[in-house]
Amino acid sequence: MSARKLSEAFIHLGLGATAVPQPPFTGLEWYEQYGERHGSDGPEGRLVSMHTFTESWPSWEMHPKGTEVVICTEGAMMLTQEHPDGRREKVALTAGEYAINPPGVWHIADVEESATAIFITSGEGTEHRPR
Repeated sequence: MSARKLSEAFIHLGLGATAVPQPPFTGLEWYEQYGERHGSDGPEGRLVSMHTFTESWPSWEMHPKGTEVVICTEGAMMLTQEHPDGRREKVALTAGEYAINPPGVWHIADVEESATAIFITSGEGTEHRPR
């Protein structure tokens, strides 16, 4: 096996402690195809991905069935979490720092210049809403 770039080929962490390289990321439709490939793992399956952002996220997201870990590897981002009771918390992340998005917590990130982060996500049932 040869080395792969996480930003181009994500990893599915599945049942039985498996790690399955994924086909290249092609855009938002890729997530639907991912669900078809690994949906049988349910909320225990995890997607490991890496994204670089040069602007703030255009929408909020929430993972209802599992926790998400966000690890900033380069640059800086301000993560805002909106809890079910309406309370908002801000978490500033720089390289080497991480935050945890609990199940059911809406979150969004603001980026002033550039930020790269690794996401370990229980994505089943992920929801989005406008900023």
